[in-house]
Amino acid sequence: MSDSISSTDSYTTGNGPRAPKDPAERRNGFFVLFEAQVEATARPSGKPSQEVYLEGSYLIDKAKYIGGVEDEHMLSLLGTCAGFRKLVHSIGISVKAEDSRGGISFLLQNWGKSDKFTSGTCLRVPCPADGTELILQLDQIEWSADDDVPGKFAFEFEETGSLAVASIIFYLNDGYTAPELTPETPVAFGSEPYREMVARSLMHPGNNVRLKAAIDKASRGEDVTIAYIGGSITQGAGAKPIHSECYAYQSYLGFKALFGKDGGGNVHFIKAGVGGTPSELGIVRYERDVLRDGAVQPDIVIVEFAVNDAGDETRGNCYESLCLKILSAANRPAVVLLFSVFVNDWNLQDRLSPVGLRYNLPMVSIKDAVTEQFKLTKAGGNIISKRQFFYDIYHPTGDGHRVMADCLIHLFDRTAEAPADADDVDLTVPPAIGNDFTAITLLDRSHTLSNVRIEPGSFTGTDTDLQMVELDDNPHGTPEFPYNWMRPEGAGPEPFKLTITSKILILVFKDSGSASFGTAEIRVDGRPVLTADPHENNWTHCNAVLLYQQDTAGEHTVEIAMAGGDQDKCFTILGFGYC
Repeated sequence: MSDSISSTDSYTTGNGPRAPKDPAERRNGFFVLFEAQVEATARPSGKPSQEVYLEGSYLIDKAKYIGGVEDEHMLSLLGTCAGFRKLVHSIGISVKAEDSRGGISFLLQNWGKSDKFTSGTCLRVPCPADGTELILQLDQIEWSADDDVPGKFAFEFEETGSLAVASIIFYLNDGYTAPELTPETPVAFGSEPYREMVARSLMHPGNNVRLKAAIDKASRGEDVTIAYIGGSITQGAGAKPIHSECYAYQSYLGFKALFGKDGGGNVHFIKAGVGGTPSELGIVRYERDVLRDGAVQPDIVIVEFAVNDAGDETRGNCYESLCLKILSAANRPAVVLLFSVFVNDWNLQDRLSPVGLRYNLPMVSIKDAVTEQFKLTKAGGNIISKRQFFYDIYHPTGDGHRVMADCLIHLFDRTAEAPADADDVDLTVPPAIGNDFTAITLLDRSHTLSNVRIEPGSFTGTDTDLQMVELDDNPHGTPEFPYNWMRPEGAGPEPFKLTITSKILILVFKDSGSASFGTAEIRVDGRPVLTADPHENNWTHCNAVLLYQQDTAGEHTVEIAMAGGDQDKCFTILGFGYC
């Protein structure tokens, strides 16, 4: 961090200050963001920004894993605004932008007690873009009496796609101390220890017939498409720029460099990661987001839901069904299971890997590659630390995405060198978990079906404030589920009614952080089955929930109406998945 210079210092021309002040002793502190890449993402309102959420355990985890704080009392103080101000004396912010002339502002927002998003402190200050440290002294800020918990930080830019490197440090009040941050040596990509670490990711090479067929096609100059479906890590979260530095695009470039012809123009890229969503939503949107409604036939599909499926109410049935849906395509695509990992060394590979073993699929585990070496010191053999690998507690940094890409490239390379297996995968074996959702089809406002009757009632609007996703190599967001049914604020009481013949029905509705959205009650055949609360996650994204699952198809009527007390609020039905 560079030292700040007070605007009250006086200067003589060409000679610097006449009487420079004695330097103030730098307070002890810890980083919650350290030399992290930030990128300006377009928002539905306001300037393009990079947001850093703090609520729940987010800020505490940043203090632990980035700042190295272990004191439980100090960590507990970060859970409330009152505790935060007791612990923190000042905040140091430094931003180094590619173009230091562009305007950048730093935003601090606390969530309020009476109204979460409007009644807390919202402080916005311009900050230098040349790396000079800006100091915000907390006792000089006028705080709202309604402050509840720290809500978010944000860096606001003038233009979408702008990049910068940012650090945020909390300087502590007297009586509190934190460990000094030890600078780390850069990751030795390409070194022998690094290659050994990457090799540990090959959890199971699997049957290679389909993957070798795709490699051979590319090597002959034929068109080959490699596709990726998953959650926010597949979307590219943590990579800056998100569209070109994410593991998906980097591993596609690696495949193209190894096997493509004439500059790799015969190798094509599909990316369909959607943040905060499990395979339960992935199977609903597969035909639209990956197959592009029949326009694309991928040769290789990477499936990455190992850190998103914790809340999957089908406990892996949708995951296995998605794998079977892909494998059963007429063009016989290869499926690769990719198991990413969280900062606490957790993922779901123990639950999901039996699917890969049942169909003998290639499996790549980032957990197996990196977690053991996380425990080592640099002198003891550490290749990449958690601070270097993780952007936050969930998502990789650019370095982390590169590790993930290299793990996939290692699989491609090993497969190309291996002798071909004699037979293809066997899809007739009994499922490891379940295959009930294989035939799921998306129903939204753009479809007209003979076995479906829809009475929209008061749900006559179309919501345009949707979760935005960077598909493929596009740096700009594409709205998910644009053909939706929205109940506008203040609309009438008439419920949405769907009559459909099916054995399975999944509802996809919009989560929102807006106070204008309310809770809806869902009934199936007159029986209440679900209360859908769009504030359960409190940010704009897609939420898939199972309404019913039966062995045989039957006609059912679904009614969706606003819950008591929320009759004047909004609710958006994004779509349905049905068998």
